Amino acid sequence: MTFSAVDVIRAKRDGGELSDEQIDWVLDAFTRGAVDPEQMSALAMAVFFRGLSPRELARWTAAMIASGARLDLSSVPRPTVDKHSTGGVGDKITLPLVPLVAACGAAVPQLSGRGLGHTGGTLDKLESIPGWRAALTNDEFLAQLSSVGGVICAAGDELAPADKKLYALRDVTGTVESIPLIASSIMSKKIAEGSSALVLDVKVGTGAFMKTVEDARLLATTMVELGTAHGVATSALLTDMSTPLGLTAGNALEVAESLEVLAGGGPADVVELTLALAQQMLVAVGISEDPEDALRDGRAMDAWRAMIAAQGGDPSAPLPVARERHLVTAPASGTLTRLDAYAVGVAAWRCGAGRARKEDAVSAGAGVVLFAKPGDDVVAGAPLLELHADDPARFESALAALDGAWDIGAADGFTPTPLVLDRIG
Repeated sequence: MTFSAVDVIRAKRDGGELSDEQIDWVLDAFTRGAVDPEQMSALAMAVFFRGLSPRELARWTAAMIASGARLDLSSVPRPTVDKHSTGGVGDKITLPLVPLVAACGAAVPQLSGRGLGHTGGTLDKLESIPGWRAALTNDEFLAQLSSVGGVICAAGDELAPADKKLYALRDVTGTVESIPLIASSIMSKKIAEGSSALVLDVKVGTGAFMKTVEDARLLATTMVELGTAHGVATSALLTDMSTPLGLTAGNALEVAESLEVLAGGGPADVVELTLALAQQMLVAVGISEDPEDALRDGRAMDAWRAMIAAQGGDPSAPLPVARERHLVTAPASGTLTRLDAYAVGVAAWRCGAGRARKEDAVSAGAGVVLFAKPGDDVVAGAPLLELHADDPARFESALAALDGAWDIGAADGFTPTPLVLDRIG
C-alpha cells in the first residue's frame, strides 16, 4: 500500500495517530529514498511536538528493525548480554565493562559509535590504540564473541539502516531530544543486534541529553518496555551525569584510565558504575559470579588484552599523548562543590577530542584531566584541571567553555549525589 508523505506528516502534525501501515510505509520509503529528507525532517518535528502513542512507538521501532538485518547469535556458546549508555562526559565505562563481563562467562556484543559534540565515542577512544580496528565482518564478529567473549566494534550498515538515515536528519533539525525518537533509535539497533538481554545506563544531569530525573525515568521506562516487548530481557539504571565520570575526558586519556580500573585501581566512581552495570548484566543472564573477583584476580585484564589483540591492536603499545598542555589552577581555597559535566565535555571537544560533524577527525591525545572532583578540598593556585591539545590555539575556546564551570566554597555547601539514582525493570 502506498501513502502520501504529506498526508502522514499532516496527520501527526495535527495530533492524530498514525496507523501501522502508515508507519511501515513511511520508514520503508524513507530508507529506500522514496520519501525526501525534507519530508522526513518535517515528520520528525511533528513527532517531537506531538509524540508517539505506545502503539505507534512499538510499531515505529519494529519498522526500524525491519528496515535491515537482525543478527543471529544462536551459534555463540555463552549467554549474550549487551549494555548501552545514553552518553556523557568521561563515560569510558564500556571499556572496562565488556572484558569484565566476558571474564565472568557471558558474551558481550557491543556495537558502538563515535562521539559527536560534547559526548565522547567509544570507537574514538579505542582507535587511539595502535593497530586497533573498528570494522569487523559478521564472521569475525561471531568468532571473536565465541572465543574471547567480548567484542566492541562498529555497527554494520545492514543493522537498522532507517535509524542511521533518520539520526543524521535529527542531528541537524533540532529533534534529537525527542524521547520517542531517542528510544526507537537506541532500541531498534540494540534489538537488531540479537542479544538475549540488555542493560541500559540512562544518564541524567547537565552533561546528559536528559537533564531531569523525570525525563530520564520516562526514557528508561519507554526503552525497557520496548525491549521487553521484542523478547529482550531489558533493565535500566539511572545514573548521575552532572559531574564528569572519572578524572579524564578524551580518547587515549580515557583508555589509560580504563586500564587503571582493569588493573584493580582507577577512580572510585568509574569502578562503582562498572561493577554495578556488570552485576546487572550477569544477573540478567543467570550468572552468579561476583565481577569484583574478576577485576581483582586479573581475568578482566586478560580478556581486555585478548579483545584488543583480536582486532589488530597492540595492548602493550604506548598511547598517544597531546603535544601541548595548559594548566588551570584553583582561584580560591575551599571545597569544590560543583564541576559542570557539560562544560568539561565542551572543553575536551574544543581541545580536539570531539567533532562537530560526523566526518571530522579527532585528536587521540586531546582532552581534559581533572585534579579534583566535587567534595574534594582545593588550595588557591594548586592544579584544578589540565587541558591537552595538539594545537595550543585551541586552548582559548576551551577555557571559554569552562567559564563558570565550578564553584568553590565551604565544605557544608556540598551535598553528594548518588551515582546510581534508580533502577527500572
